[in-house]
Amino acid sequence: MIKKHLITCSVILVLAIIFKLNICSTETTKTTVKNTTNTHHVSRYIYAVNDAANEYSFADEAIPQNDEKVNRKMRVIMKKHDYHNIQSNILQLKADRWFPIIEPILKQFGIPNDFKYLPLVESGLKEGTSPKGAAGLWQFMPGTARTYGLKVGKGKDERMNIRKSTIAACKYIKELHDEFHNWTLTAAAYNNGSIKLAKAMRAQKKVNYFRMHLNSETGNYVYNLIAMKEIIDRPGKYGYPPVYAYEPLSQMLAYN
Repeated sequence: MIKKHLITCSVILVLAIIFKLNICSTETTKTTVKNTTNTHHVSRYIYAVNDAANEYSFADEAIPQNDEKVNRKMRVIMKKHDYHNIQSNILQLKADRWFPIIEPILKQFGIPNDFKYLPLVESGLKEGTSPKGAAGLWQFMPGTARTYGLKVGKGKDERMNIRKSTIAACKYIKELHDEFHNWTLTAAAYNNGSIKLAKAMRAQKKVNYFRMHLNSETGNYVYNLIAMKEIIDRPGKYGYPPVYAYEPLSQMLAYN
């Protein structure tokens, strides 16, 4: 009788263990499903730079070349930057002088190397002060320059100093990236200002530069950066002859 009782207890114990294991398994499955649904959404308009289908990229973010609108715009921008239209090697010459100073500073601040093309877009074909008051390679306005540590006024303008202005630009770029968490949007914000870009993103309910409708200058800005990268890295492809001469240092470079 005792033996039968022990067998019955054993069976009940085994059943209880199995029941408990089934409950735990179900809870684990529910947790896994819940975690999966909360994963960060990755836009289909952002591609890996090493994707063979994507020829162009900026800061390791490849442009969506499966979008015909983007392709058409990129072709138009590239045509504007080829040698037939520029008729000068000035951009290559400036890159040769500026990049050795800019690249180490970008690296020190943890900013992608492709941001070295911003000065070529901002002030590559012109130097000095813009009609709005922006000056230097990074085209800082006086107020913004002072915010990021540059001295402007009383006969001194550190916006014209490559090293100091690049350090100030890196501080500004890092601040923009902390806000937008995306290098393409960071570049657009550098051109348009973070307040205007954030307002456009909210109004359009979009978080991707390539899908937004922006003013002409900002809407072309990243495309111009990519074009600048292309003609500096692969000048022969766009009709640029080899550069043999070295342009004399400008007054701005002599200042450094």
